[in-house]
Amino acid sequence: MLPGGLLVLGVFIITTLEMGNDFQNTLRRLVFAMEKSMNKKRLWNFTEGEVSDRVTLHVCSSTKKIVCRTYDIHDPKSSAKPADWKYQNGLSTSWLSLECTVHINIHIPLSTTSVSYTLEKNAKNGLARWAKQIENGVYLINGQVRAEDCDLLEGQKKSSKGSTQAVSQSFDVRVLTQLLLNSDHRSTATVQICSGSVNLKGAVKCRAYIHSSKPKVKDAVQAVKRDILNTVADRCEILFEDLLLNEIPEKKDSEKEFHILPHRVFVPIPGSTVMLCDYKFGDESAEEIRDHFIEMLDHRIQTEDLEIAEEINTAFMSSSMNTEPSLDNTDDEQPKEPIKTTVVLKIQQNIGMITAFAVAALAAGISFHYFSD
Repeated sequence: MLPGGLLVLGVFIITTLEMGNDFQNTLRRLVFAMEKSMNKKRLWNFTEGEVSDRVTLHVCSSTKKIVCRTYDIHDPKSSAKPADWKYQNGLSTSWLSLECTVHINIHIPLSTTSVSYTLEKNAKNGLARWAKQIENGVYLINGQVRAEDCDLLEGQKKSSKGSTQAVSQSFDVRVLTQLLLNSDHRSTATVQICSGSVNLKGAVKCRAYIHSSKPKVKDAVQAVKRDILNTVADRCEILFEDLLLNEIPEKKDSEKEFHILPHRVFVPIPGSTVMLCDYKFGDESAEEIRDHFIEMLDHRIQTEDLEIAEEINTAFMSSSMNTEPSLDNTDDEQPKEPIKTTVVLKIQQNIGMITAFAVAALAAGISFHYFSD
């Protein structure tokens, strides 16, 4: 649910003061388990300069007293460190948004040597190669290449109080990926026997957020990169899980299968310029997505608050199990209404049946700002 630039920083619990100590060990295990679970899905790694502390927050149900502790997730033997919990004004509204549309064309071969792997694991291995292209790409912000250490708001107009006007400001980002290897880069070709392949083709809408307090260009680019990688990986996981749950009996014919990846839906956070996201299939109604957000956020949301970032194009689907996986657009039929973007999955396998197995865990997170001692 969190777009680029936002992370789950910890967990909290509300109990009586007497029960607080009883839950500390449980909270510690939960913090490390949460981080381990999220790391399995990520196609990117944290940088050395990023804060590795995660927070546990105990709120006393009677006195409302807050006890904050932090753990270093890079150290499995890390012990609790006390930290101060402080509130700051204007944090929820002081965010800049960065938006971009990335056109993808990813080919993932499914080797016969990895036939025992789930489709999820095979796909992740293929996406990891594509992720390197995204990491090494050139990013244009409002059409310009900016130095990494430059202030993102450099050259922006300032208010009479001397602060930069950054509220609700949005930046357009374009991604340029390298097509050819450098002449000094040596590589070798690999020949492998494959049982099929997955092709992912389409346009992906991405959105990231960065706080407006002295934002650097490198931080903005990093947030966009992570949102691109997260949203593509998440959609694949959600689709593979759906294929597993709705698996149909094996057939002997060999045809192509077209599947539409879930598209993105944004919803605003009350009192903030930040929006959270979820994913929906074409047969899900806006009311269903609204109810899902209400269940996770425990906040009343209207259907008109939903922002559907992507519309789905029509696609041909063949019910064949002997296919080679790929993700593609199709122009066989044109939708009557204009579309914003299209992401489609076409699965085609030459030999045998590909069993789609994935577990998509979409968890709502609350991002806490804190100052540790």
